[in-house]
Amino acid sequence: MRKLYLLFFICFLFPFLTYSNSTGEEEEAMEDTLSTLLYLDSLENSFKYQTGLVKIKDYATINVPTGFKFLDAEQSIYVLHSLWGNPEDPSILGLLFPENMGPLQPDSWAISIEYSEEGHIEDDDAEDIDYDDLLDDMKKDAESANPDRIQAGYEPVHLIGWAAKPYYDAEKKKLHWAKEIQFGDSAIGANTLNYNIRILGRKGYLVLNAIGGMSQLGAINKDIVKVLASVEFSEGYKYSDFNPKIDKVAAYGIGGLVAGKVLAKVGIFGILAKFGKVIILGMVAALTFIWKFFTGKGKGKNEVQSESNNEQPGLS
Repeated sequence: MRKLYLLFFICFLFPFLTYSNSTGEEEEAMEDTLSTLLYLDSLENSFKYQTGLVKIKDYATINVPTGFKFLDAEQSIYVLHSLWGNPEDPSILGLLFPENMGPLQPDSWAISIEYSEEGHIEDDDAEDIDYDDLLDDMKKDAESANPDRIQAGYEPVHLIGWAAKPYYDAEKKKLHWAKEIQFGDSAIGANTLNYNIRILGRKGYLVLNAIGGMSQLGAINKDIVKVLASVEFSEGYKYSDFNPKIDKVAAYGIGGLVAGKVLAKVGIFGILAKFGKVIILGMVAALTFIWKFFTGKGKGKNEVQSESNNEQPGLS
């Protein structure tokens, strides 16, 4: 990450910093910009990743695949909410990142992990689902949920289509599919990729969602097999451990999983995205320096430092 920031500084800011008529205000603006970039670098280095076999509470494990690293629940909630701008969700159990990427890189992607204990999913309907018809229903439901999203202070969500059609492995009890999603009403900018994985268990299912842009679809598809193989339920929680005498059966099947059940959660709050607030903060700091450099407009150092302390997020 340090190399990324330094490269940005050298290529983008250096020509301005070497201008011979710099004043005290420009120097203060430069210091503020460097301070923000160093803060971002420090924040990236503060994350503690895990590899190898990681226990996910009592019910599952992830054997972190080669080429990946795992971030625990507390840090993952911070990334998703404070850095990427998603609604806060205490049910998040972790994030899986490619080993050469982190939360603050613009081109990074991650897989979030949750668990939903809503009953045993019966898969009898898997072979009979028409996924094109299901997509049409999902689009309508997503649009009908947008007024609630807007009222809650979030952008509307538009389901564009399948990025990868649903596929269910009946033997391993693993389901995956991908949606292309547009946030907001403007067609400007890249759409979001929402790659979904569901691993069925005795009393519910693990929810894995790959979060990134459509440009990451190829990389995710390349690694999806080993990601699917890396997560398993623990003994006593496997699909085969289901006991019809004591265990609850869910009110929906495979089609309901893909559609998001009644879409109450998926349609309103359940679609995670990577907005990159901290990256934007760094860009704003750099552009602010350039603006002050050419206009001569600036604030006192104490005032700027006070605002910087108030705006910069950090791990609590």
